[in-house]
Amino acid sequence: MSLRRALTAVVAVAALAGAALAGSGCGGESGAQDHEPASVGVVIKGLDNPFFVAMKEGVVAAGRDRRAHVQVSAATGLQDTAGQASKLEALIAQGLGCYVVNPTTQSNLVRSLSHVPDGTPIVNIDSPVGADEARALGIDISTYIGTDNQAAGALAADTMAGLVGRGARVGVIGGTSGDATSAARVAGFGTGSEGRFRPLETIDADWNEDKAALAAGDLLRSDPGIAGIFAANDQMALGVTRAVADAGREGAVAVVGVDGIEEALAAVRRGALSATVSQYPYTIGALGVQACLAAASGHALPARVDAPIQVITKRNVRRAQARFPQPVEPFEGPFG
Repeated sequence: MSLRRALTAVVAVAALAGAALAGSGCGGESGAQDHEPASVGVVIKGLDNPFFVAMKEGVVAAGRDRRAHVQVSAATGLQDTAGQASKLEALIAQGLGCYVVNPTTQSNLVRSLSHVPDGTPIVNIDSPVGADEARALGIDISTYIGTDNQAAGALAADTMAGLVGRGARVGVIGGTSGDATSAARVAGFGTGSEGRFRPLETIDADWNEDKAALAAGDLLRSDPGIAGIFAANDQMALGVTRAVADAGREGAVAVVGVDGIEEALAAVRRGALSATVSQYPYTIGALGVQACLAAASGHALPARVDAPIQVITKRNVRRAQARFPQPVEPFEGPFG
């Protein structure tokens, strides 16, 4: 099924929870299929990042809950584009029932995905496969599941607006130059700032805590009037909090991050980090497996599923820690 045709299938999703996905989790059409667990191959980014550790936990939990055979392979790090592709090739060679992919870049898994047999579902999570590259090789992505990063950036702007005065200058620390996720979050933050505060020119820190600390330190020295700093992920936000503390400006400079990793929640609780816009890699991973099994059972999927994003502040951080890695507020996915 093409992505365009999948757009017409959103109404079918509501039937999944009460029908084929209930009970067995594999959604088989016959009694024989009910007794044969589906096989799922999953390839994600490196487990050196806690975000992807949580994603793997969600994948494994969903496989256990749905009684599916799930094999998970992870890249060794953010630069391991070729290694990640090789791991996907190894899973494809096993002829599994469906595949879930979280590519390092928009193109590094495309050639490998072209080797997936026709009719085998492919679920793309978190980082999108390049649409043009996939189309050129005849790859049919069953659905995309991930965070609406522009919405996350806009939610960060809403949060920042409640922490700084109107017209305040706010620093912006982005990820890697050219990275789609960073660009979307920064763009959403910029749009959300309009008429409220003034975001400064983005400084890229390569998703790195130490680089973000250096960048934030430079900002604070060059512009003592800065009232807040937004970082496009929590690891960089933690670096920013270090720079703010070193400058003796804790409590005077608001710091907002994105992701909701455990270290960020702890920083919110102790007051070093003002807030984080929490996305839920655990939920994204679980939804990926659920969608994969639904598609493998012949069910139509929506073209896109937006995973939950929720703001964590001192008001709700204790509850967020207690529920981690699941959402602080209940979330009902479309796959039951």
